[in-house]
Amino acid sequence: MIDMQLKGRDMLSLKNYTKEELEYLIDLGIKIKKNPEKYYDVLKKKTLIMLFEKSSTRTRCSFEAGMAQMGGHAIFLDWQSSQLSIGAELKDEVRSMERYCDVIAARVKKHKTIREIADSVKKPVINMLCEKYHPCQGLGDMMTIKEHIGSLKGKKLVYTGIANNVSNSLVCAGTKLGMKVVLAIPEKDPDAVDVELEKKAKATGLYEETKDLKSAVKDADIVYTDTWVNIEFMKDPKFAAEKERRMKTFMPYQVNAKLLKDTGSHAKIMHCLAAHVGYEITRDAIDHKNSIIFNQAENRMHIQKAILVSLVG
Repeated sequence: MIDMQLKGRDMLSLKNYTKEELEYLIDLGIKIKKNPEKYYDVLKKKTLIMLFEKSSTRTRCSFEAGMAQMGGHAIFLDWQSSQLSIGAELKDEVRSMERYCDVIAARVKKHKTIREIADSVKKPVINMLCEKYHPCQGLGDMMTIKEHIGSLKGKKLVYTGIANNVSNSLVCAGTKLGMKVVLAIPEKDPDAVDVELEKKAKATGLYEETKDLKSAVKDADIVYTDTWVNIEFMKDPKFAAEKERRMKTFMPYQVNAKLLKDTGSHAKIMHCLAAHVGYEITRDAIDHKNSIIFNQAENRMHIQKAILVSLVG
């Protein structure tokens, strides 16, 4: 495996990473997963600060466990328990944080926030999620697909539901790596739309959009879905009318066992979790023999180890 010089880089999205760099990170993630003991001390005495404006289960657990398994330490900082919640300026807070750590990772509501963090510090910054991109998720998913079906080139991934930050990262990574990526969607989250990303993806000839989920799934290698409503809005009374509208609009795009049976599809089933069971995906799809959802969740840790080793180690 050719060594890539990525030390000191940020990962705010996958748009500024080349095909070769993405392949390197994926292969390193697989290598670390197969031989974790080889990397037990690679981040010894290194510290990661994780800043969460948006909550998560897998993101916190996978980053924190990954750092511990490589000899480093992760500090969890909830936005609401910091001075950011009482009006402290972000650029000053993160300039203080970088004096205590080797890398900052943030899970935020807006991309402009992660951009401000990166512009304010000299240490590497990792986007753990924003409204437009989810680079660690997208890269981990490519690793999972490669593990299960081999070379990505020529394979077909169908994403269904609402186009969002996750689908943006899948489109970006997938088309760079030679996958055909089809969005079988009735609409896009307006906050997630990236015209430049879509334009570049279309230029590869590997990106399509359709409203015909069944036709798209027939010859798919992967069928992928994500929540139709952001977690923080599910029980928000102000979002109730929009939630009801989306449930009606998106129900024909639900991933379930019947979809695979009716189309004769042998596609692997993926979901980045957390899932709203009975909405975008059913229990029989999550537990289906074709489901690789929990391997996908595990691989978040392994790909993030590869990212941390490359940017920091």
